[in-house]
Amino acid sequence: MQSENVVVLLRNVYRKSGLRGTYGFIKMKGKTVSSKSTTRRDFLRIVGAGAAALALPGCVSRSNLSGQGYSGDKPNIILIMADDLGYGDVGCYGNEIIKTPNIDWLARNGMRFTDFHSNGPMCTPTRASLLTGRYQQRCGIEGVLGWERDIGLSLDEVTFAEVLKEAGYATAAFGKWHVGHIVKFGPVLQGFDTFRGYFSGCLDYQSHIDRQGNPDWWHDGKLEAEEGYATDLIANHGVRFIKENNDRPFCLYMPHLAVHFPYQGPGDKADRYEGRAWHKLKRGSRKDRRAAYKEMVESLDVGVGRIVDTVKRLGLEENTLIMFISDNGAYSNVGSNGPLAGEKGQLLEGGHRVPAVAYWPGRIKPGSVTDETVMTMDIFPTMVSMAGGELPAGVELDGVDIMPLLVEGKSLPERSLFWRHRKEKVIRKGPWKLLMQGTSRHLYNLSDDISEKNDLAAARPDMVKAMEAEFLTWEADVTAGVTWVRK
Repeated sequence: MQSENVVVLLRNVYRKSGLRGTYGFIKMKGKTVSSKSTTRRDFLRIVGAGAAALALPGCVSRSNLSGQGYSGDKPNIILIMADDLGYGDVGCYGNEIIKTPNIDWLARNGMRFTDFHSNGPMCTPTRASLLTGRYQQRCGIEGVLGWERDIGLSLDEVTFAEVLKEAGYATAAFGKWHVGHIVKFGPVLQGFDTFRGYFSGCLDYQSHIDRQGNPDWWHDGKLEAEEGYATDLIANHGVRFIKENNDRPFCLYMPHLAVHFPYQGPGDKADRYEGRAWHKLKRGSRKDRRAAYKEMVESLDVGVGRIVDTVKRLGLEENTLIMFISDNGAYSNVGSNGPLAGEKGQLLEGGHRVPAVAYWPGRIKPGSVTDETVMTMDIFPTMVSMAGGELPAGVELDGVDIMPLLVEGKSLPERSLFWRHRKEKVIRKGPWKLLMQGTSRHLYNLSDDISEKNDLAAARPDMVKAMEAEFLTWEADVTAGVTWVRK
């Protein structure tokens, strides 16, 4: 058994034991991963339990997972997430300049969402929410990780990869992690069997250098350089993973770098090299950024097509859900948020209403369009439902299972939804959205005002008051979990 599997196994035993708090990591092969908060007695007790745990149900190591119990009744799951792709950046959402035939094909043959939202208007919070199925505030990560090295998604959190792995799935993540910049917060300690990609939030597509001038391309827990355009590499690893696991259920998570800056098409040269901080070179050296952006989206679309073609060639279509989403809206100076107001980093609709399509032949009706309000955090419970998995005792999700919507077209239960980013706050109830900016209150009916042009706050003061009170109740509930917020 490889060392990272021992760490994961011991962590699972720790959870089963009912212990709480930070339990650290294990010292192996002369390298300290971390152990600063584990007492010797606790460590020995966990290690002793670890040996016995090999026989416990639910504790499955990579070495004995292959082929176990797979009878074809567990659907494969492929989740492809773009970075900073706007609501109006693909053809099936009205873009006539950028060519996205593969994403458009998924929409024509599956379900397109018109009211899908990222949990945050920027990278890290959405990823934390996606991985845990909960509001990011509960995970202690509400802001975007910049240069911080000691902050990341706690290993006490339960990720969808961990639940699916215990349900018999092979799991992989290829691309952008961005919920912890060092190994101790990495994907292979959070339920993923394998990882290729980068830990930080912004990478040169060609040289794979981060904004601090460091190499940032990893294989599991080790730096391992690869030559090539990042979008193509992510697709390559996704294709290979599908081929290698086509005889067992798998979950493939592909959080792309595209179309985050620096704006570099496949044929552009690198903008960054090792040893120099690139904080001020935010957008890349290419002058025609919109043209570069177009090439980046189209390269992403080609990668989506390669994944779909691989699934088809292997005869996995009818047993595979492919879902494509974005982590937040686009910057409006290069991308398009269509009819929406605002952009990335804002809680106007353009910051968090994003393109999303789901494809599953024989289960999802071709050409269907839904205006149900769906959130990134809903993907976790949906995956668990598909896999027939079980959540560990005491784990409660904020997201809801959207399987009835996907396969039967049923409406989701009524619920209030919440966003908080820096000084902006939002509550959404049905078509009604209350946007709070400092002391200002703005009320919109999104069913007939998707562009947020008609502020109804003055005409509906009672609604404003009631919605604000509900937001404050939610805020008090989740704030207890916040340990770090970028101001």
